[in-house]
Amino acid sequence: MSGAGYRAGREVVRKRLLYVNRRPPHGSIYALEALEVMLVGAAFDQCVSVLFLDDGVFALLRGQAPDALGMKNFAKGYRALPDFGVERICVSAESLRDRGLSPDDLLLDVEALSTGEVARLMEEQDAILTF
Repeated sequence: MSGAGYRAGREVVRKRLLYVNRRPPHGSIYALEALEVMLVGAAFDQCVSVLFLDDGVFALLRGQAPDALGMKNFAKGYRALPDFGVERICVSAESLRDRGLSPDDLLLDVEALSTGEVARLMEEQDAILTF
């Protein structure tokens, strides 16, 4: 595997990968591991998109203070996603609404997708990794 996708013969193959974060950012290791895997996928020049769904939308919430829980605040790492080549950062508009949130409550600009748009995004992928 090289830094530019992987090679099948002479052709570089880029896969469309969707990372779905469905869990809250604290209380388990899932959200942190999801962030790390997203950055690795993008570093290998794959077509990476990220979707925050269900309680995963809390990972992007502005003003987190997990130190009171004895946890490290890794939310700022999400701001680096575009710098690593993550092509789309999306949230479920329904998940935001169900939790009384809007895109303005989040620490970075995201695409708020309807349920139908989430389904289309998933259909377009070569692989979906859910955390």
